[in-house]
This record gives sequence, structure tokens and C-alpha cells, in this order.
Amino acid sequence: MLKANGFDEAVIGVGRRCSQPDLIVYSIEKCLAILVKQGMSDEEAEEYFEFNVVGGWVGEETPMWMNEMTCEEVEITADECTKQE
Repeated sequence: MLKANGFDEAVIGVGRRCSQPDLIVYSIEKCLAILVKQGMSDEEAEEYFEFNVVGGWVGEETPMWMNEMTCEEVEITADECTKQE
């Protein structure tokens, strides 16, 4: 499993998929908070994170970035995505 440098405090677990390598799972919210703590504004942190972190593919063991949500929030998000189609 590959680790993302500087984001140890944002680890929330290990993700598993059928016949795929396990992945370290990071909380997006916690990653953004780390970047803000390092001196970035909220906007700078989001832009940096999306381009340099989420956008950095390093193979099958690239970590997973997760928005922490309740089941209800996931259902609302899924409904909104369906409406947009």
C-alpha cells in the first residue's frame, strides 16, 4: 500500500476490493485541514489537493480519497446525480 506524504493524520482505514490490492483510505476533509494548517487558504487547499493529490495516479496502489458521509447523505448525493442525467 502506498502512503501519501504528509497526510498520516488523515488516514481513516484500509479499503478492500475483490482481486485488487488493498488501499490506504484518507479523509478528504482531514487532508484539507492539514493543508490549511500548513498555511493555505481553504480555496488554495482545495485546488492544490484536487490537482496534486487526487490527480496524482501512481499505479494500482494509489491511495483512495473519501468524503466522509452518513448513509442519508450518500442517498441524497446519489439522488442529485440521478436528477442531473
